[in-house]
Amino acid sequence: MPPAITPFRVEIPGADLADLHERLARTRWPERETVDDWSQGLPLGYAKELCAYWREGYDWRAAEARINGVPQFRTEIDGLGIHFVHLRSPHPQAVPLLVTHGWPGSVVEFLDLLRPLTDPADPADAFHVVCPSLPGFGFSDRPAAAGWTAERTARAWDVLMSRLGYDSYFAHGVDWGSFITAILGEQDEGRGRLRGIHVTMPFARPPQEQVELSERDLAGLARMKEFKEQESGYSVLQTTRPQTLGYGLTDSPAGQLAWMAEKYWAWSDHDGDLEKVICRDRLLDAVSVGWFAATAASSARIYWESQNRLALGEVRVPSAVSNYPKDGRMPRPWIEGRFTDLRSWKEHERGGHFPALEDPEQLASDIREFVRELR
Repeated sequence: MPPAITPFRVEIPGADLADLHERLARTRWPERETVDDWSQGLPLGYAKELCAYWREGYDWRAAEARINGVPQFRTEIDGLGIHFVHLRSPHPQAVPLLVTHGWPGSVVEFLDLLRPLTDPADPADAFHVVCPSLPGFGFSDRPAAAGWTAERTARAWDVLMSRLGYDSYFAHGVDWGSFITAILGEQDEGRGRLRGIHVTMPFARPPQEQVELSERDLAGLARMKEFKEQESGYSVLQTTRPQTLGYGLTDSPAGQLAWMAEKYWAWSDHDGDLEKVICRDRLLDAVSVGWFAATAASSARIYWESQNRLALGEVRVPSAVSNYPKDGRMPRPWIEGRFTDLRSWKEHERGGHFPALEDPEQLASDIREFVRELR
């Protein structure tokens, strides 16, 4: 008999809130950066502004109520407690959709996406949405032993969908969720459970033979090269020393905020003002989940487990890709070599790495359009 599925609510003790406020008040700040931009990281002035708001203006209880406004559950899979949102559509023709986040995200990243998916204008486009917290993230358990790779997580997600009674389903993913969703496609080989996948930021290996690349393809490669040179320091640390990093971030809320907020700024599409596309409260929702759940080290370990170790094998299930200008973009011929049944390839004029936060309606529209022909 499979482990039970039990209801779950987020209920952070008042003592934890008081502790957060006290730690923020006692922050020992570094000196100001020696430049007038973000090239050295999160500027001191903005860091102080965000921390002051986190302590004096931000309402965690409102965020908690917002999270608890959707049905949440926990179940044990492969020895680990997994937290997930399961919001069923009111429409009988709805089909199941598995949605997977990445780093530095959590299920709160998808809260604004849930209603457009479960209760769209046209009931024929409706989904039952399942959104799990990755192992070591949010309100899932933190693994006590090594081995929770992206491949193992994908297998666990398929078990979860089966346990919920879904014989077949669609899947969407961003960041690590994109990798895991593609791995689901690899693992589905011949089983027919996974009916189609929609991802952002897909990855593939270069083909052995030379292929002609478009201007967009070349620009995407140039951006990835720039990312490796200017933005990849966080990844190197999390891939090699997640435990060491965890001490500082788990002890200092200002440190946790700076580590996450800098990435939301760098990877979203804005004109220098992050809060134009991701409001301050939504940013602090994400940071607060990481802080209260104390997942700085455990969420970083997915890099240690899986970065540079993925097979990037062939994906034969129907697939769709949404590309955004401030996100990673590999050449289309490379992606077509891995995703052999690529049905849709969208190039958006605006947007970044966090489409569910930046423009959830547009992301929902892309997913609906892709799945419509496969229902």
